[in-house]
Amino acid sequence: MKITLLILGIALVLFIGYGLYKASQLKTIRIVKSVTIKCPREEAFSMIVELKNFPKWSPFLKQDPSQKYEVKGTDGKVGAQYHWVGNGGKDVGYQEITEIDSLKLVRTKCHIEKPFVAHPDFVYTLSESPAGVTVTQDFKVESDLMSAFFMWMGGAKKEMEKTNEQGLQLLKEVLEK
Repeated sequence: MKITLLILGIALVLFIGYGLYKASQLKTIRIVKSVTIKCPREEAFSMIVELKNFPKWSPFLKQDPSQKYEVKGTDGKVGAQYHWVGNGGKDVGYQEITEIDSLKLVRTKCHIEKPFVAHPDFVYTLSESPAGVTVTQDFKVESDLMSAFFMWMGGAKKEMEKTNEQGLQLLKEVLEK
């Protein structure tokens, strides 16, 4: 019995140690994704900067069609906010435009209140190429070690990558229709 408890104790310590090591690598998560879209740069920029357009390509709304949302402030300008409540009130937050460089860049800061507290940044840059306009999404979120530990256990980074990719693909679909 003592040997079994000792083995379980050692296994638990190793699991927690490994988890904390992996979590330390997730304290800052940065995901950069790009998509090239066959449309004028102005249309792509408008789709991103005007928050009223976000429901057309939001991966979150696609995952939760019952989500409620509202745009506050002057849409398309610094300070405009996109508020949401989804998943029966379990997902709550808003994103705010914090920087705009016409036809080149839109920066937003997210303020997630539920199901956890987080403040990720999204930076969208646009550049032209012979194939169309390339939209690059640079996502960054920082968290404490305990939050990172739970993100590691839940595979959060992989889910974030999947959601960000889905959003860019939806943006492409909407703009190429």
